[in-house]
Amino acid sequence: MCANHAETHGPSQPPTALTDFAVDLTVEETRRRAQVLAALGPQWDPVAVLRGEDEAYALLYSNLDPEQQRTYDELVAAGVLPGREHGDAAAH
Repeated sequence: MCANHAETHGPSQPPTALTDFAVDLTVEETRRRAQVLAALGPQWDPVAVLRGEDEAYALLYSNLDPEQQRTYDELVAAGVLPGREHGDAAAH
């Protein structure tokens, strides 16, 4: 950047005013989402993926000893971890 504005615009040209503008990224976001779905392919089943995540979650927190269960219950009560009903929506 030049310290003297007149050096870049000349002595007879007034400084250029800033102009507000907006960019709508809706088309780009739609294109990005379409590309993600195309990359996943037609075999991708989001309901099956959610069910698999729910099964993994249930397995992760199964067979806890009493101290682990107490800690788990405290974390659920504090809102740090979701409860056992975590992904029931995937089953419906």
